[in-house]
Amino acid sequence: MSTQHHRRQRIVAGLDLGTSKIAVLIGSIRENEEGVDVIGVGVAPSTGIRQGVVVNIEATTEAIRKARLEAELMAGVEIDNVWLGVSGNHIQSFDSKGMIAIKNKEVNQDDVARVLETAKSVNVPNEREVLHVLPREFIIDEQQGVADPIGMTGVRLEASVHIITGSQTALQNSIKCCEKSGLKINGLVLQSLASSLAVLSPDEKNLGVALVDIGGGHVELLCFDQGAASFTGMVPVGGNHFTHDVAVGLRTPQVSAEKIKQQYGCAMSEMVSDDESIEVEGVGGRKSRSVRRKYLCEVIEPRAEETLALIKNALEKEGLIDRLGSGVVITGGASQLDGLVELGEFVFDIPVRLGAPANTGGLKDAVRSPAFATSFGLLLYGLEQERARHSEKSDEMGIFKGISRRLKGLLGGAL
Repeated sequence: MSTQHHRRQRIVAGLDLGTSKIAVLIGSIRENEEGVDVIGVGVAPSTGIRQGVVVNIEATTEAIRKARLEAELMAGVEIDNVWLGVSGNHIQSFDSKGMIAIKNKEVNQDDVARVLETAKSVNVPNEREVLHVLPREFIIDEQQGVADPIGMTGVRLEASVHIITGSQTALQNSIKCCEKSGLKINGLVLQSLASSLAVLSPDEKNLGVALVDIGGGHVELLCFDQGAASFTGMVPVGGNHFTHDVAVGLRTPQVSAEKIKQQYGCAMSEMVSDDESIEVEGVGGRKSRSVRRKYLCEVIEPRAEETLALIKNALEKEGLIDRLGSGVVITGGASQLDGLVELGEFVFDIPVRLGAPANTGGLKDAVRSPAFATSFGLLLYGLEQERARHSEKSDEMGIFKGISRRLKGLLGGAL
């Protein structure tokens, strides 16, 4: 898995399959598992994915290979497994409940696992796969609002959970691309959930927050209420729609439109002065020409306003706007458009901020951007799973040591 130099390193890798880019991040887990240092970053243009779903297996496989190679060369290690981020309009979620009798009158890890399993055992259609079972709250003998029930005393334990599922067909196609590029999958992770690990604070989740991940092809929504995930959704508009508007409005090639949007675009034309001008490349060999920057922003503004209005409608439909005590956090590659935060505050009428990975180590400057929220979040998700596995091992070792001590005591007494 790694070279001589990195042999002692514990490596974790994340793969973000986006509509406009495919990103592979490689991280080294710090000692005591208190964080991840990014040691490798690889990015390749994505042409085989539409709105989170693979539409061309060969193109996607090749892009994964390129991104993986770039990340491995930078990190000086080879990877053979990744945490894979998934998204798209095939993702669906719903709430469920489960109930069990507490075995020894005190809740332990086994009881929590059993009650979550019970909550999960609802009728999920055969063509769908459960991705996540996220606890919302636990109830012990009708005492509601329990976040962590371990160690508490009671007779009956209930769990209210949020279950996220995906289409098996869409998920299998993503997995197939990874396997064809030589990578095994550690697990599938909802991309917006990964992003939330990278950009949201515990306080925001407790107060109520909407994560709005704006990618190239679509927007992913994930809301938290009282610290727990409560809603997932999708809006089928993304950064590529903004680019298309610029290409048509300014009569310029798509590649040039993307560059202009990134360099000079702004979601609020009133933030741009009247006397600024930009050079715009012509189509089909025509000469480039000078255009007022304000005109570019007037092309972008209606699309930005429409996109934010669609997001607001999706949140209002679920009755969530009034529950977002800490507002909206926008992230993802297309969220970096100037003026989008300001326009968002105007449209939503609640606080809006831009979210980028904060507690990054290693190659900080390379990934401290909203464009890497999902891929860095996948590393954090992988770290969480490592911690859980080590915790289980420690528990097992503790039980084994306890039995050994008792056996030694019994044998000692017999001698």
